[in-house]
Amino acid sequence: MNEIFAGLIEAVRLIAGGDSELFEIIALSLRVSGIALLISTASGAPIGVALGLTRTRAHGLITALLYTGMGLPPVVVGLFVYLMLSRSGPLGWLGWLFTPNAMIVAQTIIAWPLVTGLTMTAVRAVDPALRVQVRALGATMLQELWAVVCEARIGVVAAIVAAFGGIISEVGAVMLVGGNIAGKTRVLTTAIVLNTRQGEFTLAIALGIILLALTFAANVVLLRLQGNR
Repeated sequence: MNEIFAGLIEAVRLIAGGDSELFEIIALSLRVSGIALLISTASGAPIGVALGLTRTRAHGLITALLYTGMGLPPVVVGLFVYLMLSRSGPLGWLGWLFTPNAMIVAQTIIAWPLVTGLTMTAVRAVDPALRVQVRALGATMLQELWAVVCEARIGVVAAIVAAFGGIISEVGAVMLVGGNIAGKTRVLTTAIVLNTRQGEFTLAIALGIILLALTFAANVVLLRLQGNR
């Protein structure tokens, strides 16, 4: 309990003191996770909506694949991205390994099935009678689609929140493809692991508290977009 209290004090001291290394780590954490979330949402949400509104013979298979992707072990994703981006890999020419770009790729792969799968589930949960009603009122196809999306918005935002929580707290994949290089690829989660291994538990707890505070603040913003106070 004393270590947790000491970590809280250390977190306040680091923030109040304007620790440049800390703010650099925070900025990289938010940049990597923010870009990954943006890519996942921009591509995954429309596909999730489309899957939720349509029914095909392969629908069961697609759903099973998405749900499997939602449970992918992050370290396996990291290993896959590492092999793809290594010098002998098919994308080695990009030179992204041990850079923030590699971390963004890994986090996007982790977040995409969450956004897509949960969006699909939210759209499926909308009462089919809604589409019939808006169609009877003379709505166009786009207006009908928008009505369904608005009705499912709580579930869609929940999907985005879940995806953000999954990647901002992820450590295995970013450790593999980023390398936890100081000043280059070190984010909050990898810094916590490093300090814990070095026995600097107070600093590790302080970073953990800061990570929780950032996650809480980001989720508050997303929930405000959802329309809940």
